Amino acid sequence: MERVPIYERERIDDLLTHDLKIIQSDEVFSFSMDAVLIARFCSVPPRGRIVDLCSGNGVIPLLLTTRTKAHITAVEIQARLADMAQRNVQLNELEERIDIRHGDLRQSPAELGNGAFDLVTVNPPYLAVPNGDQNVNEHVAAARHELFCTLDDVVRVSSRLVRSGGKVAMVHRPSRLVDICCTMRQYRLEPKRIRFVHPRADAEANMVLIEALRDGKPEVRMLPPLIVYKNETEYTDELMEVYYGRRAALADPSNTSL
Repeated sequence: MERVPIYERERIDDLLTHDLKIIQSDEVFSFSMDAVLIARFCSVPPRGRIVDLCSGNGVIPLLLTTRTKAHITAVEIQARLADMAQRNVQLNELEERIDIRHGDLRQSPAELGNGAFDLVTVNPPYLAVPNGDQNVNEHVAAARHELFCTLDDVVRVSSRLVRSGGKVAMVHRPSRLVDICCTMRQYRLEPKRIRFVHPRADAEANMVLIEALRDGKPEVRMLPPLIVYKNETEYTDELMEVYYGRRAALADPSNTSL
């Protein structure tokens, strides 16, 4: 394998599953638990085509390769992160499985095709653009705030990219759930599975995982809550299984077909 360049202030981290490695840097926004959870929560086709929007350094496509043989396209607007994602693909020798696209997701339907994908995954910016100066790293600001795309942009583009009967999976903040569901229905995406993520059993949810079906009928299933910590520092058994890849999917074990 040709040597993959690692630049100053970059490091190689272990993704803890299937011998996958990932290049990261403290100068840009590193992936967090929400990316791992959505990669395990989404219902993946065994083959076909998947597109990951707001892909960052490509962590979700990397993890998805452990669950499916589908070809994965990743779209990222920040040049530095797109370059990092491309090197992560090379580092893991996944060039035939993952295609990295540097560009604006709002142009994706024109570039990639309407209804071209079986699944869309997205870990979008959660926060509205704040007023005044943003005293924060530009890469972190773009990952956290809707500088390059709004929730409406993300849902509208996802609906155009996915085929009828295909799925769109998103991780977001619970405070935006009503906005998410209303916007999805506006663009013919019917929410089908929702799971809240709680830091501890006695704490409010701080993440929500939601999967919608293009042109689906109205019916949503609320899955059991996912608890992250069983004490102050120790992950629950389910979280450990997710991180180490021992659990194939983060879904209701009784039925993952919706």
